[in-house]
Amino acid sequence: MKKWLPALMLPFLLACSDAAVTAKEVTPVAIGEHDRCHICGMMITKYPGPKGQLMLKDSDSVPKFCSSRDLFNFALQKENQRQISHLFVHDAGETDWQNPSDSAFIDAKSAYYVYGTSKKAVMGPAVAPFASRKSAEQFAAQYGGRVLTYPDITLELLAGK
Repeated sequence: MKKWLPALMLPFLLACSDAAVTAKEVTPVAIGEHDRCHICGMMITKYPGPKGQLMLKDSDSVPKFCSSRDLFNFALQKENQRQISHLFVHDAGETDWQNPSDSAFIDAKSAYYVYGTSKKAVMGPAVAPFASRKSAEQFAAQYGGRVLTYPDITLELLAGK
């Protein structure tokens, strides 16, 4: 092996190690008993239904929401979209509706949603998230509503238009 070959490889090795150091694992954080909704200011854990949270690209702040509906009302605003790096919602198929567990957060962009359900949440009609289409369909069969994907959720839908 040529003696100069390791020297040529050094920039590539450093670039790979820098990427590993700067890429941090993004995981949802616990919702505390005193946390308030980023939009409405209500105590998050005081009300039933799935909650949400998001991560911002240039901040360690974690805005939390009393409902997945409020999460979408914030995240879908054009001026907020470019700031968001990750969105999380509770998987309603894996956690109690009345008291959602922080261990049941899933990626909001890959979730399925039931909108128009009779199941009550906070801040208007529930946007019930599920990790699987099958769970969403079972929920919709039991409580009503239609199954949607992330791109189907719009501000117009949430406004009832």
